[in-house]
Amino acid sequence: MGELRLEELSAKTIVAANGLTLRRGQEQFVSPVSYSIADAYINPVTSWPRVVLDDDEVVGFIRGNFDPEAEQEEFRSCIWRINVAADVQGRGVGTFAVEALADEARSRGFDRLTVIWEPGEEGPESFFLRLGFVVVGQTQYGENLGALTL
Repeated sequence: MGELRLEELSAKTIVAANGLTLRRGQEQFVSPVSYSIADAYINPVTSWPRVVLDDDEVVGFIRGNFDPEAEQEEFRSCIWRINVAADVQGRGVGTFAVEALADEARSRGFDRLTVIWEPGEEGPESFFLRLGFVVVGQTQYGENLGALTL
């Protein structure tokens, strides 16, 4: 891998971000039901979409949300979505993206970052737990709610 960097999602990078190929079986974990339902209420002003570039190649995507006024606490400072290309998973791309989002959350005055994921064998649970997220509850749909103290 070259040097990883973040860039705002743009017309230049959106097609590559949408075309990221996940490992077989991961597609079902991309967007938990809770996020799909709440997505309609996300304010574009509070959304933080970024692509991860390795040199000039898009290898990942992360979307955060920072809204101190959000009704549900878990959506005030959260990871809304993270995708890493199958061929670079396990090489630090996801960790880099989450750490960058956590830094952004800290710079905005948040002391906690949350994420929701569906439990399952091919799911992202072990990734989030390795990064220090702790399961603090479940949604009404049976998804895990994780929190990382910043």
